[in-house]
Amino acid sequence: MIKLQSLEEVTQLINEGRLLSLAGDERILSKLPKGQWLAGSTPYFMDEQQGKFEQDAIYVDDFSDFALDQKIMVYTPDTIATITQNRFENGFTFLVIPAFSQLHADYALHAGDFENIYDSPILGWVSGVNLNSEDTPIVYNGLTGEPSSEFAVAMHIQIPEGKMAQLEILNIHSQDPNSPVIEFEEDSFNARECLINGERQNFAQYISNNKIDTKTPITCDYSGAVINVSVKAVNTETGQVDFYAPVFRGRQYKFANPVENYAEEFARQLPKEDSNQGFSCNCILNFLYGELEGKKAGFPGPITFGEIGYRLLNQTMTYLKIVDID
Repeated sequence: MIKLQSLEEVTQLINEGRLLSLAGDERILSKLPKGQWLAGSTPYFMDEQQGKFEQDAIYVDDFSDFALDQKIMVYTPDTIATITQNRFENGFTFLVIPAFSQLHADYALHAGDFENIYDSPILGWVSGVNLNSEDTPIVYNGLTGEPSSEFAVAMHIQIPEGKMAQLEILNIHSQDPNSPVIEFEEDSFNARECLINGERQNFAQYISNNKIDTKTPITCDYSGAVINVSVKAVNTETGQVDFYAPVFRGRQYKFANPVENYAEEFARQLPKEDSNQGFSCNCILNFLYGELEGKKAGFPGPITFGEIGYRLLNQTMTYLKIVDID
């Protein structure tokens, strides 16, 4: 299937009853008929050939061929912790959250504590906007056609016996072995003081004094998986560093190694794409810092303001595979 399609082509898929995950500019998404779909806003994509900015087409992932059953559900900050209770025994949950919303922050801070969060894949993405606009990130519940900048939409999907949903995370960033150990004193999207190799310091001043490139994330090892926290802003006047994802108390962080060429690094680490793949997305920071517009880097998918691989991720590519159980 061609991933970027016209409004007319996507409308036809919806009218055929296909089960769809969609991404596009809100002005085109708002013209779609009701049906079995959910969507998030973004005008940035990686298609089959290259990264691109596109406002007149819709990115399509079709889950119909491997979905036995499905439930499209809306979640609010009050109900998001129940998301694991509604999934199918064999399947996965696909979740789209609007960026900068209260739910975005709540999920980022607390998803790791949700009941049985790691028992079955939860994946998806955080919707965004044209960075040169004043638009608001939104999501759509295709069943009702309703957009929102506050609630999240999830699609719980059941897959056949003998099949398994496999969530993969590709992080081209690795920990710098020479980095100091950084520890924070609370779970937060920002920090002033922290412990650096056990010494209390102002983090903004440390970054400034050491001329650290903030395009390089700080990283934490979660049982062998390197998880990024991207730096949003450094203010040496207030002494505050803001992040795109939260840091957590009790965790040890290190700066990542610099990536010289994003496209080459994705090409080096990317596994071979196959017919089992059901979805992929990549981070807007990779797109911007790697100058990926016009370049092939990673699998096709929306370029997002955050990736969901159980918990909220940054500067990462996630993808889903539906594989046979041996």
